[in-house]
Amino acid sequence: MGNRRSFSLTSILVRLGLIFFGLFCFVQCFYFVQVLWFRFVDPEQSAFMAEQAKQVPMIKHHPVAYQRIAVHLKRAVIAAEDQRFEKHDGIDWEAIEKAWMHNRDKGRVVRGGSTITQQLAKNLFLSGERSYWRKAQEALITLMIEAVMDKQRILHLYLNYAEWGVGVFGAQAAAQHYFGIPASQLNAYQAARLAAMLPRPRHYDKHRDSAFLASRTEFVLRWMPQMQLP
Repeated sequence: MGNRRSFSLTSILVRLGLIFFGLFCFVQCFYFVQVLWFRFVDPEQSAFMAEQAKQVPMIKHHPVAYQRIAVHLKRAVIAAEDQRFEKHDGIDWEAIEKAWMHNRDKGRVVRGGSTITQQLAKNLFLSGERSYWRKAQEALITLMIEAVMDKQRILHLYLNYAEWGVGVFGAQAAAQHYFGIPASQLNAYQAARLAAMLPRPRHYDKHRDSAFLASRTEFVLRWMPQMQLP
């Protein structure tokens, strides 16, 4: 009787494991098909946009062609968010190690190691939830994106879907929201300021005179000329 129960329990566990694995594979295939589609077609909205739409009366979002986004902003975003953008394959282990050591020394989380590709994966498909499962899923989608898209397409999508304020998404909407001009006309300072806002866009939308934002803008300005564009 004991052996039968043991065998029955094992069978149930195996079946549950197969079901879980099948569901996992189905979800990953679902994401991969979307990533393939977004290689050629711009998404109608991102997961972050859908989440914000529940909280604000109107979403400002006007995606534009890569060529209609100022070179200043492209350099600024790379300088602020991912200076090794051209060198890594989606996950920058060197940046993660440096961030971990910096946070350890500070005793709290003050720096992240996410790449532009990781942020794109999170913005398009996931949420701002902090959990190990979400980070694992983000890493898998990041690898999918890097496998099927070139760096220029990744940067193009990121610039068009990044959150830049309360209900403000993408470079065009951000340029109009903060400066009343199209993204193609952003000068170096304006681009650096927008890039400096990216870690906390909703906060800086409401606190535009922040001293930290001003100092970070100067930091981005200094690094911009050295950034390589895809």
